[in-house]
Amino acid sequence: MLDIKVVREDPAAVATALKRKGYQFPVEQFLELDARRKQADIRAQGLLADRKSASKKIGELVGQGRSVEDAKAEVAELLEKIGHDINAATDEARQAQEALESMLLATPNTPSAQVPAGDSEEDNQEVLTWGVPKSFDFKPLDHVDIGELSGQIDAATAGKITGSRFTVMSGAIARMHRALVQFMVNEHTAVHGYTEVYVPYIVNRESLIGTSQLPKFEEDLFRLQGDQDYYLIPTAEVPVTNFARDRIFEDQELGDSGIRFVAHTPCFRSEAGSYGRDTRGLIRQHQFEKVELVQLVRPSQSDEALESLTAHAEHILQALELPYRKVILCGGDLGFGAQLTYDLEVWLPGQDAYREISSCSNYGAYQARRMRARWRNPATGKPEPLHTINGSGLAVGRTLVAILENYQEAGGDVAVPEVLRPYMQGLERIISGQ
Repeated sequence: MLDIKVVREDPAAVATALKRKGYQFPVEQFLELDARRKQADIRAQGLLADRKSASKKIGELVGQGRSVEDAKAEVAELLEKIGHDINAATDEARQAQEALESMLLATPNTPSAQVPAGDSEEDNQEVLTWGVPKSFDFKPLDHVDIGELSGQIDAATAGKITGSRFTVMSGAIARMHRALVQFMVNEHTAVHGYTEVYVPYIVNRESLIGTSQLPKFEEDLFRLQGDQDYYLIPTAEVPVTNFARDRIFEDQELGDSGIRFVAHTPCFRSEAGSYGRDTRGLIRQHQFEKVELVQLVRPSQSDEALESLTAHAEHILQALELPYRKVILCGGDLGFGAQLTYDLEVWLPGQDAYREISSCSNYGAYQARRMRARWRNPATGKPEPLHTINGSGLAVGRTLVAILENYQEAGGDVAVPEVLRPYMQGLERIISGQ
């Protein structure tokens, strides 16, 4: 959520910044609601003073020789009217405040000054490339064809069990999927110092509001039926970041470089309206798995934390020797709550293109304000919003896709990357047809 004080100071500047995301901030509506709230508050305060004066009159009348009962009766009608007016003014202030909060919950984060101008992913700017896409002496297959040759990726059975955009994996491919999870989590904990956490896969509405999935992305979520307002998680970002909700961290709790968590979870996304080539195979599924990285840091460490988290995701790609590129998202492609995002795009020979495999974002204080997640600044002794950073380290299914396509051999066999072999009982090759 944006800082309402900042919006009040210069709503036009906020609107100008949000235009870079393609969002029209309703300045006039904001100013009208804020004026209503302020006027109602002033009116309520004035009425409280009037009530205090009226109450004092009872004492004055008693001092003039009137009985307490007579004195109270004389001012009772006035006190009743003042009380009614106080309730009305308080109600109006509350309604205006709730409307302001609803407006801000539906307002995206302002982009960082580093974010390039642009309307779509075509305007994202390449920061670097790593590795050289392999040249094949045969026409490379995509992962769906490789999986069908081995019989270990089965959309038909998943469709029978559940429906479209689900997949059954088996044999060595299922083993590689599991190996990737273990490898990624081990690297992030042992090498990069993240604390592994296991979290619920079901969250309440407040958790989704806190990380800005709600109210904006309601239609993309799987909501559970029942008497509890529960949802399946769209990403581990939601439960893990909410560790900080309604908390004030003492400065020493943040250590030298903030708090780092890593979690492996399934993710569930309806992704209403998505269609096209990505609905075939493992690229865009309703159920998939990720290893998620989350950092909670002081505001002064925010930019550095995004760079480090992105580098940690890159480390996995480099260890697997998968060619990729890093891009900074333009304003029009930047996520709702993010102020700055790097996408890592892995090379997929089957598509002859780079495709996103990780999105690493700095949310600044945006999520922290929604969650009331704070740290105590030792310089002032006062609580201030934390900054939150998160990203995939990596999306497991898409990493599996990248390995199948980049490590394929003529005939459909797939070599197992060197670093994964210890996690696969020494297996060196996935044999087509076995």
